[in-house]
Amino acid sequence: MARIPVGLSTASVWPQNAAAGFQIAGALGYDGVEVMVWADVISQDVDALRRCARNHGVPVLAVHAPCLLITQRIWSPDPEVRLRRAVEAAVDLHAPTVVVHPPFRWQRRYADKFPDLVASLEDESGVAIAVENMFPVKPLARARSMSAFTPSTDPTDAGHRHYTLDLSHTAAAQEDALALAKRMGSGLRHIHLADGTGLPRDEHLVPGRGNQPCAELCETLAANGFDGQVVLETNTRNARNPAERAKDLAEALLFARLHLDR
Repeated sequence: MARIPVGLSTASVWPQNAAAGFQIAGALGYDGVEVMVWADVISQDVDALRRCARNHGVPVLAVHAPCLLITQRIWSPDPEVRLRRAVEAAVDLHAPTVVVHPPFRWQRRYADKFPDLVASLEDESGVAIAVENMFPVKPLARARSMSAFTPSTDPTDAGHRHYTLDLSHTAAAQEDALALAKRMGSGLRHIHLADGTGLPRDEHLVPGRGNQPCAELCETLAANGFDGQVVLETNTRNARNPAERAKDLAEALLFARLHLDR
C-alpha cells in the first residue's frame, strides 16, 4: 500500500511567506506543500512557486484557491476567474488537487453555476477540485449563528465529486468529523489536519491539542486505503521565533505520520 503523502500548507507559516513554507517543509521532511493563494505575491506567481519547489525538492500537492474574505480581489474580483486561475496553476505545477470553499451567499450567479463549473473544470483539467466544509458565524447583533455559504457549510448538501475535510472547521461548527467523512465517502480527497476545542472560531491547533478525532480519522484513512493527501494547516502565528514555529510543525508532522502509518 502506498504511503499517504503529508503536506504543509503555506498558511501554516504565516506571517512568513510561501517561500518560507517550502523551505520549512523541506527541512522537516514533509512530502509536499499546499499553496494558499493570498496577499503574499509569491503565492500568486506560478513561476516563483515552481522555483521554490525545485530549490527545496518539495512538490506542490494542492493549490488553495483565493476564496477567503480577505482574498476577494486577488487575480480577479470574479470568483469564477479565481477558481479557473487556481486550476491552471495546479496544472502548471503538476498539483493533483485544488481546494475551494463553497460560494458565499451573496455570490448568487457564481453559486448557481458552481456545481456544474466545478465538474466541468475537473473534466477539462484532470485536477480534483475538492470543496471544503466550512463553519457558521455568529454576528454580534444576532443570537444565533448563520451560514455565510450556499447552500450550507456542508458541501455534501450540494454534492460534488471531491471534498476537503477540515477538522478545525468541524470543531468550530461543533460537527462530528467522522460522520462528515463518512458522508463524503469515496469523494474525500483532501484533509486539512488541525485541531480545535469547539470554540466558534477557526483555531487550527496542532493535532492533539484540541478535541477533534484527528488520530482516529488518520487511522481510518490508512485502514481504508485513502489515496488523497493529508495537509497540516495549523496556526503558528503566535510562535515567538522561527525555531518555535518549526517545533510546532515538526510535532504536527510526527502526529500525522504516527497515526497514518498504523
